Amino acid sequence: MRACDESFPGIRDESKPVGAVGWTRLPNGALDICRLMVHPVAHRRGIATVLLDATDSIKPAELTIVSTGTANLPALALYRRRGFAPVGERQVAPGVTITELERKNTSTTQPIHNS
Repeated sequence: MRACDESFPGIRDESKPVGAVGWTRLPNGALDICRLMVHPVAHRRGIATVLLDATDSIKPAELTIVSTGTANLPALALYRRRGFAPVGERQVAPGVTITELERKNTSTTQPIHNS
């Protein structure tokens, strides 16, 4: 995590990390959520929602993008609840696809610049 160009706020439970979200700002101003991780012992406790809320607060954007495995139904449901809509799929390995999602937020003042 230290070697990449992403920002990583996280959540600790007692003394150990239980979740983190990584993002980067794209040249066009969009926020790319590169990864959202929650330790299995902390699933179904709202940690992913808290991390996404924090990201929205810290890095507001007119456009936020994210992708997840097409078979990852809990993640897809989470992103849909958060206002993301599927915009495409791509195959990353035989039989494995990724669903790409985006959310437009017109209440921010972050400009989107096309590159």
